[in-house]
Amino acid sequence: MPLQPSELILNADGSVFHLALQPDQLADLVFLVGDPGRVEKVSQHFDRIEHRVEKREFRTHTGWIGDRRISVISTGIGTDNIDIVLQELDILANVDLSSREIRPVLKSLDLIRLGTSGAMQPDIDPGSVVRTRYALGLDPLLHFYQSRDHMAQELLDQFHQFADVHFKLPVNPYAFSGSDILFDSYATTFPQAGITMTLPGFYGPQGRVVRLPVHDAEMWQHLPDFRFNDMPITNLEMESSGIYGLSTLLGHRALSINLILANRRRGTFLADPAKGMASMIHDVLSNLPTAQTT
Repeated sequence: MPLQPSELILNADGSVFHLALQPDQLADLVFLVGDPGRVEKVSQHFDRIEHRVEKREFRTHTGWIGDRRISVISTGIGTDNIDIVLQELDILANVDLSSREIRPVLKSLDLIRLGTSGAMQPDIDPGSVVRTRYALGLDPLLHFYQSRDHMAQELLDQFHQFADVHFKLPVNPYAFSGSDILFDSYATTFPQAGITMTLPGFYGPQGRVVRLPVHDAEMWQHLPDFRFNDMPITNLEMESSGIYGLSTLLGHRALSINLILANRRRGTFLADPAKGMASMIHDVLSNLPTAQTT
């Protein structure tokens, strides 16, 4: 049955509503960056660029490195934007926009976040890079989908038990794992890995106090002590849980890779974030994961 115009919204040229992309403008390997200005920092490494598309905060460049076609898309900040980007990427891959019908054979994309983050462990230095094994969401996004059966339930159970002892959670968390294949493909390049906690804000939701007190100060004292399979909460940011959750539900492979800008335990910040990001992008693009086979 065709999707109704109110549910699948297209622009006058037939492109998807927010990203303004046509299906042929999207590669199967997609790098997700928050900052629109970071798109060019990635695409400058392309051998050639086929498409440049921009609408609102969503900027897309699609091109080639050797014989590998790649897209890089800016998502803006937060899992609310991730909901838009992930859904519209899936629409481009798996919905016939002419007939408005879901394709009978579904495509799986590779989605890799190149982000920034703050470290929760005192031994993770600003300037280092962390791969996300699990994304633990303290935002509400995935609770709006039928997602419970796909979550990392053992991690969630242990986190609830830990929180019950040490602090009161402000929201109901969720957790997902990313792609084992993508995670392992960067193990040598970026050996540091752990649990990434995703929050729905930058200040209070991440425990920063300027003028407003936070919900429970004890939470930020105890979070670094949590372990799941000997893996700590390594870093905080604002997108990974949405990427991992929606990718899991939609059948895509996902990985989050984050440059550490701040160490929250030590109160330090990276002196030259631009240099650190340039280095991370170079290392990622120099070690592209193997393409999926159909």
